[in-house]
Amino acid sequence: MKIVICGAAGRMGQAIIKLAKLDEEVKILGVFESDGSMAIGTGDPIIYSVRDLKNFLSETDSVIDFTNPSSTLENLEFVKEFKVSLVIGTTGFNEKQKNKIVETSRSVPIVFSPNMSAGVNILFKLVETVVEKIPDYDIEIVELHHNKKKDSPSGTAAKLAEIAATSLGKNVKDIGVYGRYSSNTLRKKDEIGLFSIRAGDIVGDHTVYFAGPGERIELTHRAHSRNTFASGALRAAKWVVNQEPGLYDMIDVLNIKNI
Repeated sequence: MKIVICGAAGRMGQAIIKLAKLDEEVKILGVFESDGSMAIGTGDPIIYSVRDLKNFLSETDSVIDFTNPSSTLENLEFVKEFKVSLVIGTTGFNEKQKNKIVETSRSVPIVFSPNMSAGVNILFKLVETVVEKIPDYDIEIVELHHNKKKDSPSGTAAKLAEIAATSLGKNVKDIGVYGRYSSNTLRKKDEIGLFSIRAGDIVGDHTVYFAGPGERIELTHRAHSRNTFASGALRAAKWVVNQEPGLYDMIDVLNIKNI
């Protein structure tokens, strides 16, 4: 199948390109960066300006997008016009931007996930199960990433909090607490705490704590390499090209809804 990759100069873009070049089932038609990027005209394959993206989409099966929210929204218009399937690994969207993705998915199939690794998506399902079994336990989430990461909390941590809140019958907007710095930080019963650490070259660690009387459960995922996310993105691209228009996630791709 034929793919294009947006965000080609980024850490994830480079990892996806490297694996795609080794994948006999995939052909890279083009890789792209934001107009004005110093990376344009460099690399193997050569990186194009995103303004040239439309010239490639008539032959493309799927677009993989690891950019930023504003760039992804621009690319949504292109995939909608050319009816090309899309994999979105970009994080940091606000609600209005997420609604735009939902709207576009009515016309083209989209996989939208804050984390493409199999392990993290199994973690999503485990968190849902544990919350349902012990809803009275305190829930806290700690995530660690490299010191160049822009958004906080990570998209994965935000998704973990959303899953936990939904399993409690709550809205994460009402019970999420992002760090604690105050003269009065007494924990409320239904809070879900989220904490971010940015240091060194950490690829990505996430731990969800469930603490109750006399015990705690810790569910941890540690990414050793970005290849786990890159291989997941390629897997999603191969899967979504055969789907009807709609909004999907990696739980759908991995077929693990019922574990």
